Amino acid sequence: MSSLPPIPLPFFPLFSFPLPATAALLAALCWTLASLLWRRLPTSLSAVQLNLLKNLLAVALQLPFAFSQAWQLPPQGLLLLACSGVVGIALGDSLFFAALRRLGTRRALTIDAGGPAFTTLAGAVLLREWPGPAQVGGIALISLAVVLVARGAAQVPSGDGSGARDGDPSSPGQVARLPIGGVLLALGALVCGSLGALLSRAALLSGPISPLQAATLRLAAASLALLPLAGRIPLRVPRPRPARRRWPLLLLATLLGTSAGIVLQQVALAGLSGGLAVALMSTAPVMALPLAWWLEGDRPGWRGLFAAIVALAGVSLVVRLPSPL
Repeated sequence: MSSLPPIPLPFFPLFSFPLPATAALLAALCWTLASLLWRRLPTSLSAVQLNLLKNLLAVALQLPFAFSQAWQLPPQGLLLLACSGVVGIALGDSLFFAALRRLGTRRALTIDAGGPAFTTLAGAVLLREWPGPAQVGGIALISLAVVLVARGAAQVPSGDGSGARDGDPSSPGQVARLPIGGVLLALGALVCGSLGALLSRAALLSGPISPLQAATLRLAAASLALLPLAGRIPLRVPRPRPARRRWPLLLLATLLGTSAGIVLQQVALAGLSGGLAVALMSTAPVMALPLAWWLEGDRPGWRGLFAAIVALAGVSLVVRLPSPL
């Protein structure tokens, strides 16, 4: 684990959270809040167009600050970060949005819950980052919590907070065939997201670079990759115009989910192994439960409460024990 100083959190008096773990949990919270904001944003853009738009907006906001600092990362690290943005953000998110349309939220997130385990195994093979037995148990508990939320909630936030949502064809009382194409898309999104995190982790280990610079480079590379796929984005608002302005909501959701979320993700990946960082960041659907209850009156029920307890136990195992790094 990184030697960065721990941050004592008043809500968890028995724990002393290290900075990278705190950043991972804050990234999950940012993505959760952004997802709730995207739900309130009416738009006719496709998922790829919206993904490109928020990425370009985040790059425009971050670029002046990123270039105000010296870039000291070697060319190999810069290339790894660019590949991480293309694989993890552009390709991974696009595949996940496509899987949502074919599988529904519950099934897509159930498959996506295997992301921490896959990232851990891939990180052990590719980066020689081996978690301890208790940390493996924590990753398993967090994955179980996400599965419980996915099976019990009709809609939960997804991915990086872009707000792509879908109805679920697997509601109780219905027997539907599992589309093999949707399963392959969800598995492809899982693999791309994990590889994107590991590429970013490898880049951050190769030399000094600020989390803001790393996030900006990843988003810029993802935007360039999405340009040929997005088609034409309408610049004029069609009539009739919406009753309220949408740009403040778009700006706030982008700042939270895309800018702050991905910068915090880089802080987490700089100090934690890929598997542990991805496990902590995958708690976003669990964090959505109390927020949805508070903001939308969507009660989580006993399954949601149990999922929150399981997730908390998993986080405690991942965070409290020293990492072998």
